[in-house]
Amino acid sequence: MTDHEREEPQPRLRRRAQGELEAQVLAALQSAREPVSAAWVQERIGGDLAYTTVMTILTRLLAKDVVTRERAGRSFAWTSASDEAGLAAFRMRKVLDGESDRGAVLASFVTTLSPGDEELLRGLLGRADAEPDD
Repeated sequence: MTDHEREEPQPRLRRRAQGELEAQVLAALQSAREPVSAAWVQERIGGDLAYTTVMTILTRLLAKDVVTRERAGRSFAWTSASDEAGLAAFRMRKVLDGESDRGAVLASFVTTLSPGDEELLRGLLGRADAEPDD
């Protein structure tokens, strides 16, 4: 048997779920105490993620107004544009946007709410309806 035949098979890399990489980038930015570079984000996420992949995700998140950036020399420093509640809302919208029947998804979600959450949601919707349009 040759050395090549004795080698252990390499484990197959797991494919990330849709939106998982964006969530990891957002979590890394949320943990930062100040604006950070894409290289900093890449280091925090770990693994063998390419710098260009991190830049692509950051640019997509910028287009969605989820992150902001400011000039830092010849590159950019990145910041999360939302707190934890805003990021959770972003993830919920991502799930909703990935479904073809939004009404069915929302109806299913609403029917599983606890009475307290249902009351809270009704109050929030009532306030939103009462606010004047800009």
